Amino acid sequence: MLLVDAGILFIQADRDDPAHDQVVRLIQHEPGPLLTSQIVLAEADYLVMSRLGIEVELSFLEDLSAGTFIADCMSRDEFELTRQLAERYRDLQLGLADASLVVLAQRYGTRRLATLNERDFRAVVPLQGGTFTLLPADLQATSDTLAGNASRADET
Repeated sequence: MLLVDAGILFIQADRDDPAHDQVVRLIQHEPGPLLTSQIVLAEADYLVMSRLGIEVELSFLEDLSAGTFIADCMSRDEFELTRQLAERYRDLQLGLADASLVVLAQRYGTRRLATLNERDFRAVVPLQGGTFTLLPADLQATSDTLAGNASRADET
């Protein structure tokens, strides 16, 4: 399972974004479900419609209706958790959409998150402890480490 933030949803819709191809590959190669919150969808929808126009919006809605992304709702108790997160991370100005992903991460027992927002999600501690694995950044870091280890092994 991979949680998806609004930035990733927007970039996958924006063919002109420099990270578009990387994000599309990430989404296409994810073996598990792609999960987000309805709050994140609303944020992404606003960005797509206001910045990319109706044709891209219609494609975005087609992806949603095809089940590319699963959108989950928050419970009353989970909204309280989002409030607590916003208070705890007030200096980040985390916001409801990002806080909803932290809550869904706890609900589904995952720390995997598709986002380019490393500033916030590197600072936020998952409710279940540990750290978030941020994709695609952590995939690139792993690839770079493996490549570095391979080149050092070749030198010996």
